Amino acid sequence: MKLDILAIAAHPDDVELSCAGTLMVHAAQGMKVGVVDLTRGELGTRGTPETRAAEAQVAAAVMGLEVRDNLGLADGFFQNVKEDQLEVIKAIRKYRPDIVLANAMDDRHPDHGRAGRLIADSCFLAGLRKITTTDNGQPQEAWRPKQVFHFIQDRYYKPDLVIDITPVMNRKLEAIRSFKTQFLAPENDQVQTYISSQGFFDSVVYRARMLGKMVGVEYAEGYTSAKTIGIRNFADLINEVT
Repeated sequence: MKLDILAIAAHPDDVELSCAGTLMVHAAQGMKVGVVDLTRGELGTRGTPETRAAEAQVAAAVMGLEVRDNLGLADGFFQNVKEDQLEVIKAIRKYRPDIVLANAMDDRHPDHGRAGRLIADSCFLAGLRKITTTDNGQPQEAWRPKQVFHFIQDRYYKPDLVIDITPVMNRKLEAIRSFKTQFLAPENDQVQTYISSQGFFDSVVYRARMLGKMVGVEYAEGYTSAKTIGIRNFADLINEVT
C-alpha cells in the first residue's frame, strides 16, 4: 500500500497530540494517510501495551487512517543504530510515503528527540539501493520520502510550516480522548502523570489556538523542517484574516 503521508512516532498517542489534524485534513482531500508507532508505550505509567494498542485502533478509526502499524521497538531504549534503523527503513519502503511526519528533534521526553533523529536518518537511508531489506520474504525497493516534517510536541519551537486544522479540531480532540488510560484522569485517581490532567489537555487546545493565530485561522498544527520549503505559486499561501 502506497501512502501519501505517513506519520511515524515514538509512542501511541504522540500522533494524536501533535499531527492528527494534519492527517485528517489531508485524508478529507482524498489522500492516503497512515501511522507507524515505533513502540508499544510499555513503559507508560498508566495503562498497558494491550490497552494502548486497543486505544490506538480506536483513534485510527477516528482519524480515518488507511493503516496503523507498530514496530515493537523497545520503549525508552530504542536507539538511532543500524538494528532499529532497518526496522524503520522497512516501514518506509513498505508504505512509500511522499511525506513523513516525525517526532520533534528535541523535546521533554528523551524518546521524542531520539525518534526524530532515527526517523530522519532512516528516511535518507531508505533511499540507498545497497541497503537491502525484505517484507514477507520479498525484496523491497529503495524509497526516499520527498520531505520530512517534525511536529511540535511539548516544547515550543518556531514552526517553519503551519497547517490549518480548524475543520477537524473537534475530531483531533476525540482522537486524543480515545486514549482513556492516558488522558483526563479523574482528580481522585491515585496514579496521575504529566499528561493525565485537565490542564495538560487544555494546553493542547491552547497550542493549536496559538499556532492558528500565527496564520489567521482558529486552530493549527506546526512543523519544523531541515530542508527549505518551496511552493509552486503564491496561491498556496493562506491569507491572514485582518
